[in-house]
Amino acid sequence: MQGKKPIELNAGEVQGLLERVSSRSLQDTDYETLQRMIQALLALRQAVQEKMITVKRLLRLLFGSPTERGRDLFGPAEPAKAPKGDKRETQRKGHGRKGAEAYPGAKKIPVVHASLRAGDRCPECLKGKIYKSVQPGVLLRLFASVPVQAKVYELEKLRCNLCGEIYTAETPEEAGKNKYDETVGSMIAVLKYGYGFPFYRIEKLQDSLGIPLAASTQYEIVEDTAGKLEPAYQEMVRQAAQGQVLHNDDTTMKILALMNPQDREQEEEDREPETIAPSRNGSFTTGVLSVQQERKIALFFTGRKHAGENLADLLQQREMDRGPPIQMCDALSRNLPKSFQTVLANCMSHARRNFVDVAGSFPDEVQVVIEALGKVYRNDEVAQERNLSPAERLAFHQAESGPVMEALRQWLSEQLEQKKVEPNSGLGKAIAYMQRHWEALTLFLRVESAPLHNNLCEQALKRAVLHRKNALFFKTERGARVGDLFMSLIHTCNLAGANPFEYLTALHLHITEIRADPHLWMPWNYTERLSSSNP
Repeated sequence: MQGKKPIELNAGEVQGLLERVSSRSLQDTDYETLQRMIQALLALRQAVQEKMITVKRLLRLLFGSPTERGRDLFGPAEPAKAPKGDKRETQRKGHGRKGAEAYPGAKKIPVVHASLRAGDRCPECLKGKIYKSVQPGVLLRLFASVPVQAKVYELEKLRCNLCGEIYTAETPEEAGKNKYDETVGSMIAVLKYGYGFPFYRIEKLQDSLGIPLAASTQYEIVEDTAGKLEPAYQEMVRQAAQGQVLHNDDTTMKILALMNPQDREQEEEDREPETIAPSRNGSFTTGVLSVQQERKIALFFTGRKHAGENLADLLQQREMDRGPPIQMCDALSRNLPKSFQTVLANCMSHARRNFVDVAGSFPDEVQVVIEALGKVYRNDEVAQERNLSPAERLAFHQAESGPVMEALRQWLSEQLEQKKVEPNSGLGKAIAYMQRHWEALTLFLRVESAPLHNNLCEQALKRAVLHRKNALFFKTERGARVGDLFMSLIHTCNLAGANPFEYLTALHLHITEIRADPHLWMPWNYTERLSSSNP
């Protein structure tokens, strides 16, 4: 239709055309009119589909995706046949209540019997002797308190009525030397950078409970704490650079100082040449998740740089004899470290999401893809449940997932080669994306330990998104640096199963030892160091 004059028909002409179609008495000019009307209808249909996909993506960005599960998209299906050796059984649902063992942070208070002791005569039978049971009775009670508490020590003063000399009681040792205890910085950091409470919200909470703590004071406390914890953070960065698998991605993040025109000009003058594009105005938070065997380290970097540039900075600390790491990311070019070689793996979840977006327009075709990928994801879960070694996992995927992916590849090719799908449609673009990145998407079939998706990094980035959602921005680059440090330490603690509050406090109390041996004070081994230093 391009280059042709548009056809303009009034209501009478349209009615006449419909009558000729009904009576099967078309004129020669009617065929061209009908052909161009059908082409216009197809173009309109494709435009509507593209618009619906765009609207769906916008809604997902604003409100989050309600579901991407195949059974929710297409309804319940027959249960898939489990891989060989999978003997999982459906677990019984519990009552939902948690026992005392689920509260490891609770203070345990032993309560002895008021009138009986082990070895006493039994009051009931008067013959036997009672003994201490292995399992005590348990009574759980929960209490609430202010996040940051305060104590006022009233030191008694005595004054001589003759000479006027004043004698003040000595400060008790438990009061410490500083106004703000080491635990204060840990608590504020966990609330702010771990769970998204802005400083002003913490300030209002503290005020309402009678212990005021200004937002500006909170930042001064966490900034001072961050400076003391810097050696542990730098050691964590160094160890993360040695990871076997590196996940990376980024999300937008505002830094007000970089949005101010004067500050922006100064920042561009101070910028190192060729490190950042001069025209770049945005700022981002990059998430890097390093995996070495079972150990995971999460790092965050906020500033002008994209994910690939921050990953390149990290890899500068990588030991030369380790070789290139496996890099898992989506297919955006800005995620790649241009100055370092990596073994590239692309996220299968991103490729799958392209098909989920067009499920409403192409339900049958999308179901084929979703079901095939569902089998691959299921195989990966089975490999984790069996605790397979990297070599065993690779062999398992090659045997179970390899045929599934090869059949899917042939099906995708047939859709375009046999013109079953319009290449410019939403489905056609989803197929083209998967074909274009097939080698990186299927790296898990050729390389040991290659992950299937980038979900670990996306989950880590939710911490930065939570901060953006509640606090909206960082004020300065220094504030962003403080946030990156605490987010990295806190999320790595969560990945290691350590208590972030206790870990940050332990670091604050052992600053001198950390500077000497920072590798002994990581979230996964600091408790051993605490036991040896405090027998």
